[in-house]
Amino acid sequence: MKATTNPPTKQALSSGARRLVELMQRIGFGRIEHLHMVGGEPTFTPMPRVVREVKLGGAPGGDAAARPAEFSLKQAVVELLAELRTTGEGSTVSIEVRHGLPHRLLVQEVANG
Repeated sequence: MKATTNPPTKQALSSGARRLVELMQRIGFGRIEHLHMVGGEPTFTPMPRVVREVKLGGAPGGDAAARPAEFSLKQAVVELLAELRTTGEGSTVSIEVRHGLPHRLLVQEVANG
């Protein structure tokens, strides 16, 4: 029988990863560009650029204040954080966000060799 594990929670994350999850939630739809990585962790020095996508004429999005402070991470977030841990030192990433979740990751790094 396969053991089941609970998905990690937001509170179990490092401060940089938690800040990234909260930023994706606030953006809803858009991109986080030029996020710098140090030791496989997102750093907000310098601050990344955020490009929000706003659909006009539609129903308003969900209220960020209505989200619980603690929750289990969705699989897309778990996969994003695993990919970020493998990035090289000094890499920058851009993350496409849809519905407050990571959808696509672009990694900019210096080629070795």
